[in-house]
Amino acid sequence: MGDVSESSPVPAFALIGAGALVGFTMLAVTIGRSEGIGISGGPNGSPVASVSLNVLDRDDGSIRVEDAATQRLIETIAPGEGGFLRATLRSFGQARLRAGQTPAEPFRLTRYDDGSLALIDETSGRKVNLEAFGPTNALAFGKLLPGNLLPDTSIPR
Repeated sequence: MGDVSESSPVPAFALIGAGALVGFTMLAVTIGRSEGIGISGGPNGSPVASVSLNVLDRDDGSIRVEDAATQRLIETIAPGEGGFLRATLRSFGQARLRAGQTPAEPFRLTRYDDGSLALIDETSGRKVNLEAFGPTNALAFGKLLPGNLLPDTSIPR
């Protein structure tokens, strides 16, 4: 059997490189936090508009989105349309079902005075800042806020 060296010194350039990497990482985190770079937090403002949403799956594959307080139609999302809106609402609903909760409670959509928009499931405590997905996706939800209600077309439930 061969002799195994008891000590093999680490090359100096490896130690210097590791130290430089740690220093760079600390500097990047400090700058990122102080400038808000790469941080997706919750809204910082006060609520200015809000609506409670009932989301109902229809037999034809569409989704009826209505104001929970009045059951007034806000939007109908046809199959194959409203990709982000549909996926987000279904994701919230499925998360509720997986947690053993009922779909009966509405979701809350809130716009804040800083311009941010959040979808909130008060039942599970889940909250999503919709601006994190880009302005086009946030706009899809912004159209659901009060003042954007469609005339009731008496779609049967």
